[in-house]
Amino acid sequence: MASRKVLAAALPLVMISALTQPALAGGLDRGGYNIDQLFDASQFSVQSGVIYVMPQRKLKNAKDTDPSDGLGSNGRGGGSTTADDTENYAIPYGGIKGGIGDLDCLVDYSEPFGAHTNPGANWVGAQNNIETKITTHNYGATCSYKFDMGPGQLRVIGGTFYQEVEGFKERYVFNPALLGGTGTGIGRLDLEDQAWGWRAGVAYEIPEYALRASLVYNSRVKYDNLTGTVDLTQAIGGIAPYSRAPYGRVTPVFGSAEAPDSLEFKVQSGIAPDWLAFGSVKWTNWSLLQSISLCPTATRGRTCSATSGTQLTSLDLLYQDGWTVTGGIGHKFNDQWSGAVSLTWDRGTSHGYGAQTDSWTLGVGAAYSPTENIEWRLAGALGILTSGSSGAITQDGVTYGDDVSYDFGNDLVAAISTSIKVKF
Repeated sequence: MASRKVLAAALPLVMISALTQPALAGGLDRGGYNIDQLFDASQFSVQSGVIYVMPQRKLKNAKDTDPSDGLGSNGRGGGSTTADDTENYAIPYGGIKGGIGDLDCLVDYSEPFGAHTNPGANWVGAQNNIETKITTHNYGATCSYKFDMGPGQLRVIGGTFYQEVEGFKERYVFNPALLGGTGTGIGRLDLEDQAWGWRAGVAYEIPEYALRASLVYNSRVKYDNLTGTVDLTQAIGGIAPYSRAPYGRVTPVFGSAEAPDSLEFKVQSGIAPDWLAFGSVKWTNWSLLQSISLCPTATRGRTCSATSGTQLTSLDLLYQDGWTVTGGIGHKFNDQWSGAVSLTWDRGTSHGYGAQTDSWTLGVGAAYSPTENIEWRLAGALGILTSGSSGAITQDGVTYGDDVSYDFGNDLVAAISTSIKVKF
């Protein structure tokens, strides 16, 4: 049986391991939604941290599906058949938690979703992607109220969050030199929007067993007013239709999309003095993100879709739902030091188009508390991004990925995170 003192030391172990795991998940997952600070046993705490992730996805055997279209990296179907697809990235986090009696509240900043691929302009798939970057900023407020039930306490959780998204994509459009035009042939899409979401959940805790089980749902975030521009000033030809709009100019565009809802179950329990076992299962509704149609603002009011005749461009993701399963063990070594180790499996969201396959990740973390009011954490993770291939697939009568095909092997991904928490 674990004591309350063991629980107070053990609770951070779960958060140590969890710091790195969501950053390696599929879809557009970055930091995900993490409200573990809400369960902090202290009355008041301030926490800040950062995760640095280093994915090493490498594309190989790339083939320009139709070299005669002049859309290879050099405008004639040429270019490298390999590319480094991913960029390293950092994910910051900050939160303030306060409690009065049985009421606890947390306000926090996070970056739950994002992506950054940068294979460059010199590979044969430049007509598909040169660089894509998506960033989110999430400002949340979550509260819980707990009351006695049976041998433990039931906690009811609710909150809301405001989320901002911005991003861009560059790709090769056509070779102006072959059509009597000027420019590099590179087009750029920029988008942004803001929206609200909410969360609700329950948790049950038995402190003397270091037991806690929680189930939390995070709502969809509906970006109904995605706005931005398609910049084709570097892609203008000397003959029609490449000599007139939208080529050679910047066109305002609009569209809509939804960030996915998710449901996560977490459980932990003391299994021996100073030992804690923990695990989690998370479902994320990534299948919401298929092909995001973008149409000229001048056509607003009309249907914007791949078959409407008004679509100017699209962001093609074609994701399937994500599943993330984590299990691990934590141990308190002494009053200052605790540690944890975990293993995570994440189901890839790509299924024939894209390079997001299954991943396996081993996470290790440590917590150091020089005083009862300060806690410093350091964690790392090493994982494998499993192999696969990407090519043409047909969905709802529309063919995607018919511009380039490629393979990828089993690639490494690594992450390191650190945080500091002050509590009273």
